[in-house]
Amino acid sequence: MNALRKNGTWEIVELPKENKVVGCKWVFTIKSKADGSVERYKARLVAKGFTQTYGIDYQETFAPVAKINSIRVLLSLAVNSNWPLHQLDVKNAFLNGDLEEEVFMNLPPGFEERFEARKVCKLKKSLYGLKQSPRAWFERFGKVIKRYGYTQGQADHTMFYKHSKEGKVAILIVYVDDIVLTGDSYDELEKLKGRLAEEFEIKDLGTLKYFLGMEFARFKEGISVNQRKYVLDLLNETGMLGCKPAETPIEPNVKLQPAKAEIVKDRERYQRLVGRLIYLSHTRPDIAFSVSMVSQFMHSPGAEHFEAVYRILRYLKGAPGRGLLFKPRGHLQIEAYTDADWAGSIVDRRSTSGYCSFVGGNLVTWRSKKQNVVARSSAEAEFRAVAHGICEIMWIRRILEELKSLESSPMKLYCDNKAAISIAHNPVLHDCTKHVEVDKHFIKEKIDNGLVCMTYIPTEEQVADVFTKGLTKKQFDPLIGKLAMEDIFRPA
Repeated sequence: MNALRKNGTWEIVELPKENKVVGCKWVFTIKSKADGSVERYKARLVAKGFTQTYGIDYQETFAPVAKINSIRVLLSLAVNSNWPLHQLDVKNAFLNGDLEEEVFMNLPPGFEERFEARKVCKLKKSLYGLKQSPRAWFERFGKVIKRYGYTQGQADHTMFYKHSKEGKVAILIVYVDDIVLTGDSYDELEKLKGRLAEEFEIKDLGTLKYFLGMEFARFKEGISVNQRKYVLDLLNETGMLGCKPAETPIEPNVKLQPAKAEIVKDRERYQRLVGRLIYLSHTRPDIAFSVSMVSQFMHSPGAEHFEAVYRILRYLKGAPGRGLLFKPRGHLQIEAYTDADWAGSIVDRRSTSGYCSFVGGNLVTWRSKKQNVVARSSAEAEFRAVAHGICEIMWIRRILEELKSLESSPMKLYCDNKAAISIAHNPVLHDCTKHVEVDKHFIKEKIDNGLVCMTYIPTEEQVADVFTKGLTKKQFDPLIGKLAMEDIFRPA
């Protein structure tokens, strides 16, 4: 309540006639540390934004949040350039946003008796729960940070950077109220902390350790990122802490189909479980394909789908602390691996695309996704996967260009289909490629410009294979090793 008063969030007025009022309530939460211990008890006043009406008390609501992919690119940059990583937290961030619309809210529960009847709060600042609050906060933050000479990134709008005359850079990326700072302009980073503290109530959390449920550890070999606490909490909630571990997240050649309407069971529970696994895949590329597979049946899960989900949980039990390891390798070369499983779905015979990309030898992005259309040949399926992979590395290239960290050598793309490589380099097999004409020209343009160098790689060395199909342990383990995944909690 003191924070709300100090910030001038509202003024007490009489409710004008024909104006509607938004309700509010107190929400009490317990904030935990990375090890699960209690950090603090928190009370927050939240507006009941679901009662707002578009065009009357709110307009636009979109506000960008940092891409997890961007954060991994910055981690690779930081570890290869030996930059520090600092974390800041903005206290009561949404209370800093300026409201453009006229919004009236009920008095906070427990404080009604202090004021006369028909008195309400006319909001001057945004409040948690209002539909426009995230947008109002980000607009205010953006204006403040640009005033200090920072430029907003175009590849990721939540990234701001400032280049100095000496060739140094300070970088800031914001996810709602969590801020990560990095760069080699150390004086500028300290100045920025001070300036932000003048504008907002800032809590300096020191070096990056716990961010969005991900645990960070920096040591001599590099930076480790994992979600060990998240995995153990998930296993505990599902009663799987004592289960027998599985060697792989999904059995080879497993094919799932939607369950018939009469045998659909526990849909909400299934959706909640798969949603938790989707968030976990931010640091666990080894479960990307299996999670992509089970997430296709959110509205029609049966016993076999639950069995596939429990298989993933049993696999996680074997190494809950496994995560990404970012090592300094002395370069920032961009590489990508693309693969496709032709007509892998028995439901509609669509293919599955898989790709992963590396910056400076560290895995930064990956994806496993069913293609939007049916491919008529394996070369066509691979070709679509190549197009997706090139789009991804072009986006990474834009980030590095903005930060003036781009190497002059062409980006490397590895594909295990010789026909797809042949089509990309030469106007051959024209009759087979009429329906992928746009992708063909897009890929050829990037190769001809010298931006991308496309290379053949044998299937057994194709890292992206883990994103397209279920593999045996013998095939799975070597490829996961190439993704630079380590379990720092495993006994030596």
